[in-house]
Amino acid sequence: MPAYYDEKTKTWFCKFYYTDYTGIRKPKKKRGFKLQREAKEWERKFLEHQQGTPDMTFQTLYDNYIEDIAHRLKDSTIEGKKNVFKNRILPYFENKPINTITAKDIRDWQNKQISLNYSAAYLDRIHNMMTTIMNYAVNYYNLPKNPCVKAGHMGKRTRSMSFWTLDQYNNVLQYITDVPARTAMQVLFFSGMRFGELLALTLNDLDFSNNTINIDKNLQQKDKKVVTPKTENGTRVVPMPALIMEELQRYTKRLYGLQGTDRVFTFTRSLIRGNMQRASKKAGEPFIRIHDLRHSHVSLLIDMEFTPHLIADRIGDTVQMVNNTYGHLYPNRNVEAADKLNELIVPK
Repeated sequence: MPAYYDEKTKTWFCKFYYTDYTGIRKPKKKRGFKLQREAKEWERKFLEHQQGTPDMTFQTLYDNYIEDIAHRLKDSTIEGKKNVFKNRILPYFENKPINTITAKDIRDWQNKQISLNYSAAYLDRIHNMMTTIMNYAVNYYNLPKNPCVKAGHMGKRTRSMSFWTLDQYNNVLQYITDVPARTAMQVLFFSGMRFGELLALTLNDLDFSNNTINIDKNLQQKDKKVVTPKTENGTRVVPMPALIMEELQRYTKRLYGLQGTDRVFTFTRSLIRGNMQRASKKAGEPFIRIHDLRHSHVSLLIDMEFTPHLIADRIGDTVQMVNNTYGHLYPNRNVEAADKLNELIVPK
């Protein structure tokens, strides 16, 4: 891996051949390095990226992984992953060849994270990301095995969630005097849509004749970019209570010059959060997050004995997700099942 000095520019450069993904051998040249070692390091990283061998550094694996998932996941999801890697994983493994990372290394890293007193759910999330990227190395870069498997799991996914019952919600709602905040809360509570889906709604999405809301887009909070819904099932038409649609229509009529393609809700998250905080305090109810209004909607539907399939269609997710996330809210009917089976048995 030689580097060359350019007397004319007084800088170093590297020049070499590599084989691209089609099997064609190609030349590569990169100029402008102040130091010889910088030129050699650039060549090394370039070849690692192209060839993807098990002795690549964790940083190179991470770069390849992020580049790969960029074609498959939404920007907001990728940004969330980047933040976790940047703060919790890369500082420990970035310069280490991936084929030298042992189960003991993973265990030591886990113990460090546990000592920082993060929640069990956050530790679970960190560990799952580490496991996923090492599985990526196993599947695509010939890493013999994933050391995370032998190291064991860290943290656990909690099934607890916050939500308001209908009585709690109505108790809080009576103290919401801000019309935009109240209207948004009504739509969120009685539709179960995500907050980003709410912010992306345009006047054309609201059918006041049939009392439905069309959901086919999502507004990313960070860059205010309108994208497709979070999941494949996210595009849907949600039937709404007539009274909620009447309230929503009154609100839209207050918006001067609102056109069909204009967004209906243009405020920030803080407007609703602030109103929810103040109102819940006055009502003597526990404060919940905006996203918990979605959980409240699902909890209400479960209490009304609607099926997971209907709920999944309504909130734009899968039946499996509904069962995994909300299954513990369904009443345990095992005793009832046993009693009904008993009635089928003919005594001898």
